[in-house]
Parts: sequence; C-alpha cells; structure tokens
Amino acid sequence: MANEEDDPVVQEIDVYLAKSLAEKLYLFQYPVRPSSMTYDDIPHLSAKIKPKQQKVELEMAIDTLNPNYCRSKGEQIALNVDGACADESSTYSSKLMDKQTFCSSQSTSNTARYAAALYRQGELHLTPLHGILQLRPSFSYLDKADAKHREREAANEGDSSQDEAEEDVKQITVRFSRPESEQARQRRVQSYEFLQKKHAEEPWVHLHYYGLRDSRSEHERQYLLCQGSSGVENTELVKSPSEYLMMLMPPSPEEEKDKPVAPSNVLSMAQLRTLPLADQIKILMKNVKVMPFANLMSLLGPSIDSVAVLRGIQKVAMLVQGNWVVKSDILYPKDSSSPHSGVPAEVLCRGRDFVMWKFTQSRWVVRKEVAAVTKLCTEDVKDFLEHMAVVRINKGWEFILPYDGEFIKKHPDVVQRQHMLWSGIQAKLEKVYNLVKETLPKKPDGQSGPAGLVSGDQRVQVARSKAQQNHALLERELQRRKEQARASTVLPGVRIKEEPMSEEGEEEEEQEADEDEEPMDTSLGGGLHSRLANGLPGGRAAGGDSFNGHPPSGCAGTPVARELRAFVEATFQRQFVLTLSELKRLFNLHLASLPPGHTLFSGISDRMLQDTVLAAGCKQILVPFPPQTAASPDEQKVFALWESGDMSDQHRQVLLEIFSKNYRVRRNMIQSRLTQECGEDLSKQEVDKVLKDRVAAFPAEHISLLHRTAV
Repeated sequence: MANEEDDPVVQEIDVYLAKSLAEKLYLFQYPVRPSSMTYDDIPHLSAKIKPKQQKVELEMAIDTLNPNYCRSKGEQIALNVDGACADESSTYSSKLMDKQTFCSSQSTSNTARYAAALYRQGELHLTPLHGILQLRPSFSYLDKADAKHREREAANEGDSSQDEAEEDVKQITVRFSRPESEQARQRRVQSYEFLQKKHAEEPWVHLHYYGLRDSRSEHERQYLLCQGSSGVENTELVKSPSEYLMMLMPPSPEEEKDKPVAPSNVLSMAQLRTLPLADQIKILMKNVKVMPFANLMSLLGPSIDSVAVLRGIQKVAMLVQGNWVVKSDILYPKDSSSPHSGVPAEVLCRGRDFVMWKFTQSRWVVRKEVAAVTKLCTEDVKDFLEHMAVVRINKGWEFILPYDGEFIKKHPDVVQRQHMLWSGIQAKLEKVYNLVKETLPKKPDGQSGPAGLVSGDQRVQVARSKAQQNHALLERELQRRKEQARASTVLPGVRIKEEPMSEEGEEEEEQEADEDEEPMDTSLGGGLHSRLANGLPGGRAAGGDSFNGHPPSGCAGTPVARELRAFVEATFQRQFVLTLSELKRLFNLHLASLPPGHTLFSGISDRMLQDTVLAAGCKQILVPFPPQTAASPDEQKVFALWESGDMSDQHRQVLLEIFSKNYRVRRNMIQSRLTQECGEDLSKQEVDKVLKDRVAAFPAEHISLLHRTAV
C-alpha cells in the first residue's frame, strides 16, 4: 500500500482503435537520408504500388538550379540513357537528369505489433500499420544506359559487315520438350527466375500524390481518429488481465527458439485431436501403414464413436487378415512418382495392391515372385513389403501383425464388404498381370480363419511326398490308357508309329493329373496324342479322313473349344507356320486382350492347344533338328497350315515337305524341287520371292535356317 501511495495515478488516457485506414496505412522510411532532410517540400511527379507485394515506386524531381547540381553530368547521363533522339518513351524528356526514382523494400513482414498513434484532446487513437517500407534511390537508369550502349555497338558491327558475302543458310533443329515431371515443376516454382516472373506479372496501380498541406491530405488524416463514440469498435481492447499482460510483454524470440520444434511431418496428439475425425484417421493410417482396429480406437480416444471410425477407416484403408492397411492411393497420390525408378503413381498403386492381395491369401509372400509379376524394380517392391511385412531368413516376408480374429467375428458386415472389394481388385489384377485363375490360390472363406503358417521348405516337402504317393497310381493309369487306345483305335493291318515320350512330357502329365483345378482331356485320343507320329489323334474312326487334324471326341462342341478353334484359325491365316512356343506366346497376348470372365480363362493346356491346331487343318512338320541344337522342345514342334485356299498352297507344301526331311537345304535343291513339282521353270529371283513370301511366317530360327542354307 505504501508503494501505491508513493506512485499515484496522475492521469488516465482513453485508448481508441481506429480501423478506417487499417488496410491502407503504410509507414515510409528513408534510411539513406537524415531525418532533418525530409522530402515533404520536393515535388512528387508520380507514384505507383503493387498491393500484393507491398512494393512502391516514387518519382521525385531534382532541383537542377541548385548550385550543387552538375549540369554537364546530368546531360551526359540523359544522353547515355536516351541517346541523341528524344521521344515519348525517353526517360528524361528534357535531355537532363531532372528526376530520380525511389523503390521500396519491406522492413518487416510482421506488422501486427506496430501502429500509428494520434493523441488529441486527451484521447489516444491507434491505427494498425499495413506495412513498413524502406525507400531507397533506384539506379535502373544505369541498366538502360548499358543496354543502349550495346545496341549502338551491335548497329555498328552490322554496318561494317554489309559488304561481306551473305552467310550460308544454317539448318535449324526443332526439338519438342518432354512432359514436365512433378519434381521438375517443384524446382521450377521455387527458382528465383520463376519468383521474379510472378512478381513482374502483378500489374502496377498508379496513384495520385497529395502534399502534406493539401486539403485532401487533411481530410484523409481525419480517418486516423476513431469514428464511433459508442465504443463498438473498441471491443478488441477489452482483454483479461493475463491476455493484456501477454500483449504488453510478449515472449522474446530467444525464448521461442528454446522450445523444441517438431519436424514438419510430425503432428502431436493434441494437435491431431483438433482436426476432423476423417483427417485424424487418414493421418494416423498414413504414418502407421498397418494397424489393428483396437489400437486405432485407443489413439482416437474413448469418446469417439466406433461406428463413425469404421465408416471413416474404410475410406482410407483395406482389411487384410483382420487388420487395416492404408490404401495405395493415399501413399502414392495421383501426380507423384517412384523416387527409385520414376514409375508413375498408377503403376505403383497397382503393384502395392497386388502385394496386399497376396497377403489376403497367405501369411507369406516371396519378393521375387512379386517382382516377376509386377515388373517393378527391387527397391519399389521392397518398399511395398516393408510397409506391411517383416523378412524372415530362408522363408520370405511374413505379414507384420497377427491375424485379428476378434474383429472378424465382431464385424461380419464390414468383412463381407471388404471381401467384395477384394474380389473386384483381384479381377482387375488378373486382367492387368495376365494371371490365370487356375494358378491363383483359393480364397479363404470370408477371411474366417487365420492362414496356415507354412514355409517354403515345408511346401516343397509336401509336394514331393504327394508326387511320390501318386507316381505308382499314375503309371498304372497311363498303361491302362495305352492298352485301351491300342484295342479301340488300331485297325487290322495298320501299324502306328509311336514316338518316345520325353521326361518333360511325363512330368507335365503328372503335374496335370495332380492338379484338380486344371481341366484335363480324359478321352482315349488325348492320352495318345503326344506319342503319335505327326500328331495323329488316336480317336480317329476307321475309314475316316486320313488327313491329320480331328479334335478329341466330345470336345469340339464346347464354347471353350469353339473360341479356341476361332483363335487358331485366325492366327494361322495370318502366319502360315508357327512353333508351339510362338503359338503359346500369341495365345497369351490374345488372353490379355479379353475381358475378365471370358470362357478362355477356364484354362487351356498345351495338349488341348495342339489338338485344336491339328483339328483346324494344320499339320505338324517333323523338322529333323540335329542332336546338339539349342532349340527348346516347344520350339522344335512346328505346325503349318497345309491348305489355305490360295495359289501359294502348292509352293508352301513343297517347301514344308523339303524341310520335314532335311535340316539343311541348298537353294538349287529348292529350285529344282519346285520346278519338278509345280511344272514351272522358276528363276533365282522367283525362288527368292517364294522363300520370302511363302515362308515369311516361319519363326526366327527357321527363317535364318532357310536363308542360310539356301545360299
């Protein structure tokens, strides 16, 4: 109390906040000029401003009659800037430097703590400042003088070279720029050149300058006073004691720097809970990648409704083994790309969806299998797997979280909805990656139970034991088929030549018999097909057409057989000669162009494809390859269209018969054989044309064989 009596209140001053000029009031500072030498009495010729940048330019007159002004220097500067001829665009129209330009720069970008005060009649009126600008003389006229000097030098060089011979015409190369990537666009936007261009795009707003003692200036200064006397505008000055104290003594910049600053990609839980629920779920899933639903609820807080969380989580994540995995398009937005390979976001999302789908089928995923299907680089595939799995030595990648059976039992409706979404994603992946449905693993029943933990070694042991168990059964079944085929198909006095069956063919038969999903031809003719000379089916009836090419009995009328027959006939009409390897490649390309669910996706074996080729009027050409050939078994099986209905059939049949007996043939032998069979005396050029036109559909290895041996 004693201190308050010693320091009595002398006077109370009312403080008013005026807002009439709050968005228009600027403070001009002239740092290169002493405060005693003001510009108030100097004529202001023009003024302009860029409001967004808070950039101001003022033009002020120079007193050319002052004894301190050097007239000769002023004339020289004007001559250098404008040249000898003065026009409307001249900087100095009087041929004398009689003005100077002042350009502004921002003194501070934060003017929230600055105001202009006006004390009148015991009241203090405050107006917030919109900007604080420092004006300095501009020397842009020197740049104009340099540009003018270079123009004069260029003109002089042009005059001196008029007598020289005209230069030769130079070729101009036109180049088209590639599409700009996202990273290049960001670098360009942040460059100094781009910022300068953006600043230059803002137009100047021209102003009228009024002197200090002008009546208009007096009128504008009245707006520095608070216009309302009712106190409505002064509600912002009504603060609590703590807020008022904070305004009087704000924390210093040093204290603010001492506070720990979180990284830009880190959000505290307190800040997170101020956001909408959908944003909270998206941020959490984007950072965690994989999370059980119970953990998500604990992070969001006990007051959050679980139904609302379930509705929000399905927009940003997918259900995998009872846990939620963030969607691929959240991690890889539309315009982004891979930091490793530059692959666009669409391809990355498709590859990551394939990895997620694989984990809905099994606890384990092999990285090499994923890379082989998606055709992505190792780094991208590794990023996918690290989001949701952990690597186990000699086993592969295991899903990072255990199976959440509790969530599956508690929310069957959500599980069913996610199962339907995964079915749609699977259909899309099958179409994009050419996945055959029979080779895909069977789906778990609505994710109703945890997938078995089976390692790669265990899978190999199970398959090996199963093959050993079925080996004896398969041998007996094969022998029984052979005996039945001989008894039912061989006519009296007819001897069928059999080819030895390769080990690869035996392995294929064992594998086909072992797989329940793959459709298999069980007719007698199908069992003997791979052993008959020239591909003759064993089910051909007595007295039938001796020309090879009848399909197995009971299969020609099915939709799959009709579709396959149409593909084979169309293919051999375009390419008369094909190996089995090339035909399979063309068939895979044909499958990729078909819509999902097409009948051909039911599974086509090599045997069925060969039977259809023979049924379409083609023959198998037994080219006698040498024992040391590098061609694979599928490349050694050559099929040719025997009759196409045009004039080239005879030439093609002669050539095919020649190469069915000889691996190497000389040109003169081909020429003599064609002359003998066709009755035409063909010249060397005509033979070359026949080799080129009639056997153009031969695979690459046979074309080179023909051209090499015919020389």
